[in-house]
Amino acid sequence: MRCPYCGSTNTQVKDSRPSEDHTTIRRRRVCADCGGRYTTFERVQLRELTVIKRSGRRIPFDRDKLMRSVQIALRKRPVDPERVERMVSGIVRRLENMGEGDIRSETIGHLVMEALKGLDDVAYVRFASVYKNFREAKDFEALLGELAGTDGEDADVDADETAIAED
Repeated sequence: MRCPYCGSTNTQVKDSRPSEDHTTIRRRRVCADCGGRYTTFERVQLRELTVIKRSGRRIPFDRDKLMRSVQIALRKRPVDPERVERMVSGIVRRLENMGEGDIRSETIGHLVMEALKGLDDVAYVRFASVYKNFREAKDFEALLGELAGTDGEDADVDADETAIAED
């Protein structure tokens, strides 16, 4: 492992311990050359994943990029970082267990939205506004109606059911 401070490869592991969900190993390291201390995380990677973007371009899957986008959606929200880590690890596991090396970006976006919906409503709306490319306030209204469990179509059905029940 290369030292992030001086670039030396002469480093030692001082402490290793598994995470709470046992999906990663946290290692405390020290550089023998400069004395710098830092932490690394080791995860199991079942297969190499490739993301197929909407444009058709193919790029390697980057877990850190997924984590950054989730953290942006969760910025200034009272969500425990451990829950965020478990959520991202769960998404990565689901992607790896799909059995395919090529994953469409829409699939990743859908999984993130599904996970954020259960984690934090505000983060869900933030992520959805970027992912679904909201252009107008009515886009937010439709999503918020969905989140509340009543969008325009459901309201019409409920009104029809009420009218039938009254007859």
